[in-house]
Amino acid sequence: MKFSHMIIAGLLIGALAAFFVGYKGDSTPTNVPTFANAVAIAAPSVANIYTTKHSEQPATSADSYASRQRQKRLQTRRELSLGSGVIVDDAGLIITNLHVIKDADEILVLLYDGRNALARVVGTDRATDLAILQIDLPNLKPAKIGNSEAMRVGDWVLAIGNPYGFGQSVTAGIVSAKGRYGLNLNTYEDYIQTDASINVGSSGGALINGYGELIGINSAIYSQTGGSTGIGLAIPIEIATKVLTDIVRYGQVIRGWLGLDVTGLNRVIAAQLGIDQTSGVIITDIQRGGPADKAGLRIDDIIIAINKEQITSGQEGLLKVANLEPGKEIEIGFIRDGKRSKTHAILGIRPPQ
Repeated sequence: MKFSHMIIAGLLIGALAAFFVGYKGDSTPTNVPTFANAVAIAAPSVANIYTTKHSEQPATSADSYASRQRQKRLQTRRELSLGSGVIVDDAGLIITNLHVIKDADEILVLLYDGRNALARVVGTDRATDLAILQIDLPNLKPAKIGNSEAMRVGDWVLAIGNPYGFGQSVTAGIVSAKGRYGLNLNTYEDYIQTDASINVGSSGGALINGYGELIGINSAIYSQTGGSTGIGLAIPIEIATKVLTDIVRYGQVIRGWLGLDVTGLNRVIAAQLGIDQTSGVIITDIQRGGPADKAGLRIDDIIIAINKEQITSGQEGLLKVANLEPGKEIEIGFIRDGKRSKTHAILGIRPPQ
């Protein structure tokens, strides 16, 4: 009995010791998991964005005569909207969503430290719903750029933004999925899906990893109510930085282009065509004189690989080609009349949308 009491007493003493060792003198726990360090690194780089748009509409009045007179002129209405953005360099460049600032007459950026400035639009990209802004303020803190490709499903992430105009807020979640596409939100879709809450006003904000590094731009939610339902979508930082670099360097985003339309190949279509291949894309249209036409490709050819990398969907093929440099020669593997073949094409520049 005495021996057992000694064991219990020893366990209690050990537990108490661990409890006190786990706390500093200021009663702050040191062994409790926290994202505070990551937030401290990233939060100063995330800005709140407020836009103003002036629209004109007919004026109304209860007085019939006054109403008839006022209907002859237009009244200006001031519309306000909000969103978020991420500072990405010392020169004041900010990445946000195009839908946040679209048609705005004035864009006000409010920084983490309380300063504010009017922003100018450097450029936009409809194909990804991204926009690049710039403000003129000193001592900015650009975001640390991370690597979204290194993120795994199940990794912790944090979303930082300005939901409903409350001011900067942080929510936590995990990477729920990667490479989401086919949502018909943008031409180029390769979303990171997360259950970190993203709400109205959070668009354009930061998705960061546990080290405070920027891995995505929060862009949209999948919801039937308009509120967060655990399905948030962020644009990978690799796509966002390409848009930023190209807009600053060329004034627009430069993407590779083959000049064709495709649809995905599935088992049903493969059976109709009498082939065993179930992955790839079928060419449905070719622009005359375009790179695909010059390479000898035809409608109903099945593209199965680009530069020896297998193509499983139209969106995947679109992204692969878009990320290649125009003027570059690529190898295209395809099936025609049941026979495998290959050709080479010189990529063109995708026409602006």
